[in-house]
Amino acid sequence: MRELLAEIQRPCVWCVVVETRGSTPQKAGAVMLVFADGSQRGTLGGGCVEAEVKQRALGVLLQGPACPDVLTFHLDEDYGWDDGLICGGRMTILADPLTDGEDDYHRQYAQLIALGRGCVEAIVFTEGLDVRRGSRFLFDHDGQVIALRGADTVPERILRERPDLTTRPQPSAQNGVAYLPTLPRITLLIVGGGHVGQAVAQLAAQCDFDIEVLDDRAAYVTEERFPTAQARRVGDIGGTLAQLAPTLRPDHYALIVTRGHRHDEEALLHLANTRAGYVGMIGSKRKIRLIYEDLLAAGVPQAALDRVHAPLGFDIGSRTVPEIAVSIVAELIAQRNLGSTQPRPRARLRLGVKERS
Repeated sequence: MRELLAEIQRPCVWCVVVETRGSTPQKAGAVMLVFADGSQRGTLGGGCVEAEVKQRALGVLLQGPACPDVLTFHLDEDYGWDDGLICGGRMTILADPLTDGEDDYHRQYAQLIALGRGCVEAIVFTEGLDVRRGSRFLFDHDGQVIALRGADTVPERILRERPDLTTRPQPSAQNGVAYLPTLPRITLLIVGGGHVGQAVAQLAAQCDFDIEVLDDRAAYVTEERFPTAQARRVGDIGGTLAQLAPTLRPDHYALIVTRGHRHDEEALLHLANTRAGYVGMIGSKRKIRLIYEDLLAAGVPQAALDRVHAPLGFDIGSRTVPEIAVSIVAELIAQRNLGSTQPRPRARLRLGVKERS
């Protein structure tokens, strides 16, 4: 989203999926910018639908800034047969022309995104409400109205139904209004700058985590090893974490991947009982059991240890460092997006009957 908002420097159409039903290539909240020359940034899933959206968006752009349109596509054989994209669902897309490029609404949007604390956009996509179709309303992380587009006031119903960001809600639609949350960004504190920490940082940054790294060895916390890190800390692990621990919030995740048993135990001593939304530690079951016994003896509550993810990562039979990083980042994404590290069961189609695996 940050990258797309930064692209609004010339006339374009903001195309955002506001509602989906059934199987679709993209879900609510996906955004694509269409420029007057036919180029685009972002994607709505490709195929014939995307091509049709671009064509119709260019027509909307010619009509001017007061003419947003809502486009609905049924993904049957008319869309995607040649591309293999017959999903069978339905997509509803707002095409909002920005004839002068960036405006105050999107400047405010970009500022909220940059803060990283989250925001919610409400979009009206049906007729018959007390505001026109295509109206947009932007709320900050505290639920305060920051900007309006296409309306002068916020309907009471939208104020009442707007989701609370503290629950990390998913996109939703109610009574013709789409609620598209941008969740607070997660800061991932990696304790240990070795091979696993480096691989996790690289992959997690690509998955939109903010990275911080701590190690007691300066050679392992360099810009070359962690080019995407927002903070690189060198210092005694226990002493540094003792200072950091009180500042950690639910939008902080902590990952313990140091080079040895003693450092892992010292790190968990300071991190287990914090407000961090996730604390995970690498290691064998035996090592973890021994560390837990020591920490219980040191007075760390059992309840604090119960919420630690150890061994961390999904069991995918990892052998190499990149595979271990994939298993760890997958668990972090599940915690961030689903509020749980329990993978959802996959849907399986068998002889035309949908079953749960």
